[in-house]
Amino acid sequence: MTYAVKQDLIDRFGEKELRELTDRVNRPPTTIDDVVVGRALADADGLIDGYVGKRYALPLAEVPPMLTKTAADLARYFLHGKAADKDSPVTAAYNQAVAWLRDVSKGLVELGNGAIEPQAAGGGSVKTSRPNRVFTRDTMGGF
Repeated sequence: MTYAVKQDLIDRFGEKELRELTDRVNRPPTTIDDVVVGRALADADGLIDGYVGKRYALPLAEVPPMLTKTAADLARYFLHGKAADKDSPVTAAYNQAVAWLRDVSKGLVELGNGAIEPQAAGGGSVKTSRPNRVFTRDTMGGF
């Protein structure tokens, strides 16, 4: 499931920033590389699925707006890579997104909007059987 698309990144962070982060051929950057954007979005989707899948059945019926924002923040961080300074707004947004996803996975935050929690495993009972005892006081009496 895709939580955000290239246009979401453009709308939130601007076309100029996406060109600068993805165009690895032209100097100065002139185009947005769809492959690089797609990889960052796929990485964000994978991270989100890891947290959300613990609490909700995937794929979700519809994507809540907060997940789109979260995916965009994660993808932006992945696009920055090692260039993201630990005190930058990009890293802060990434850390907030991961903290929010942790809260979702723990059930502290609900997604709503058609998100269905998976059914709990059935509560059946376990039956066991054992054979009759071979060695008893009566059978071992002479030893």
